[in-house]
Amino acid sequence: MGEPKQLLHVGGQTLLERALQTVRGAGVCEIVLVLGFAAETIAQRVSVEGMKVVVNQAYRQGLGSSLCAGLSALDPLTNAALIVLADQPLVRSKTLDQLIHQYQKCRAQIVVPTYQGFRGNPILLDRCVFPEVMALRGDIGCRAIFGNHLEEILKVPVDDIGVLIDIDTKDDFAKLQRIAQGEADRRALLEAADLHGREIPKVQDDSRDQEEIIIVGTGQVALALAKLAKVMGFRVLVVDPLLRAVDLPDADEVLNTLDLSRPATSGRYVVAASGGRFDEEAVQQTFAIDCNYVAVVANRKRAQDLCRSLKAKGYSVHKLKTLHAPAGLEIGAKTPEEIALSILAEIISVKRKGEHGRLAG
Repeated sequence: MGEPKQLLHVGGQTLLERALQTVRGAGVCEIVLVLGFAAETIAQRVSVEGMKVVVNQAYRQGLGSSLCAGLSALDPLTNAALIVLADQPLVRSKTLDQLIHQYQKCRAQIVVPTYQGFRGNPILLDRCVFPEVMALRGDIGCRAIFGNHLEEILKVPVDDIGVLIDIDTKDDFAKLQRIAQGEADRRALLEAADLHGREIPKVQDDSRDQEEIIIVGTGQVALALAKLAKVMGFRVLVVDPLLRAVDLPDADEVLNTLDLSRPATSGRYVVAASGGRFDEEAVQQTFAIDCNYVAVVANRKRAQDLCRSLKAKGYSVHKLKTLHAPAGLEIGAKTPEEIALSILAEIISVKRKGEHGRLAG
């Protein structure tokens, strides 16, 4: 471009100033600006008041390094982040607010704007996928993780063609200037948008082949079970209202909402290990879905109390017999690691022999 792309002028403002204006006009709590090439020059010419500026010294390694730098700088209590590109000057603030609103309604892992069915930017990421994005290497963006989360992507239709238009070449910039001057009609806008590769792939039939262990709670037994299950090749999902994905690297996914109504995997094994906080609610949800194994980490008395409570709520003896409570095979386990081993052994036993479980004595 002959100069840093962020400093190109359109309609009296630089591309970066227009992007920042869009973000400032939306309902965000914090703005982190990641700079790389020509960082000092850009910071001197663009107002960065009221935001956190991060200089990515490794910018030559590609976009992945900038994503990592930006996400690392967020407030630790951040629930989700919009990944906003500096070369998309036509995106509207209300589009960002739409993405935020839809995320707050359903807590999807990834929220993507679409225009006439085509995927655009910016996208919104839930904290649970931050570690995966931060691990990206090279000149690749968030799209690289889409294939791992096809069931968790929320597509939000927006009336904003700006989500499709970015500036990568001098020709793109010339088209943008014509648009800014009001010379482009709707057809020209569509031509300015590069639609290649913007379709979100559909879920393949084999995407759920990996067997999954769902662990509700984050006690010592739960943490040990997550580690062992990962070693044994299971996909690990941990459910806890306060857990962050970065706090539990052994988990493939962290869910902060107790909602087990997920698409079935080839094998689903649920272990409630919340110390009684929401074990009963978790078990009730499993009774309404297809599970190969349901268990509660509890001593024998608490397991009996739980079964009596569930029976009082109308669950049949037949249904209760599918519940493994206390969880795990009788191997004399005492430590959290030993208890986790006994549970995993029971899961493997059910997996191999097709056993149906037992009622707490």
